[in-house]
Amino acid sequence: MQRVFEALASSVRRQILALLSHAELSAGDIASRFKISKPSISQHLSILEAAGLVASERRGQFVFYRLVRENLVNTLDGYVQQVCPVRRPLRKESATRAAKATPLSEG
Repeated sequence: MQRVFEALASSVRRQILALLSHAELSAGDIASRFKISKPSISQHLSILEAAGLVASERRGQFVFYRLVRENLVNTLDGYVQQVCPVRRPLRKESATRAAKATPLSEG
C-alpha cells in the first residue's frame, strides 16, 4: 500500500494514470504529452509499475503501458477499510468470526 500512495503523490504520475484510464499508450505517446524529458517520464512509469498500478508490454521496439485498475481499486479499498471508523469494527468482527469459524448470523 505504501508504494501505491508514494506513486500517487506525484501529479505527473496521476496524470499518466488518467491518460491510461481508457486505453493503453506507448511510452513515446505518454512522453509526448508532457514538457519533461523522456528519461523523467520513464522514471515515473517505473515507479507506477513498481507500485503495480500500470503494466508494460514490449511490442517490437515500443513499450506499451496499461492501467492495472484492480490493483488501484483494491489498494484504495484496503485503505478506506483501515481508516473508516464504521468499517474498522466490522472488519474486526469479521476476523474474529472467521477465526472461530462460525458463520455470520442473518439479521
